[in-house]
Amino acid sequence: MSVIVEPFVFVLAVLVDLYFKVVVVEIVLHWLIHFKILEADNKYAKKTMEILEQLTRPVYEKIGSRIPKLADIDLSPFVLLLILMFVSRILHNLSELFV
Repeated sequence: MSVIVEPFVFVLAVLVDLYFKVVVVEIVLHWLIHFKILEADNKYAKKTMEILEQLTRPVYEKIGSRIPKLADIDLSPFVLLLILMFVSRILHNLSELFV
């Protein structure tokens, strides 16, 4: 049984880790643009932000509908990072069971 389940747990862990990195890059890029370290009209930054927002916006909206903004700050990205860390830890513990 573990021979069948372990690859799926591994692939899920890789996908969670990849999505975690996508969220972190999107947050950092957003801050760089917000604090004018990176120009908002930079075509590479703009295209990268579009791609990252397409990947993260639906999840942010689902989380944001359940968690109110705090002093006009959207906490959805940070809540998503916490959820991804939690899921990653569960998958890591599951993979250790199969070893």
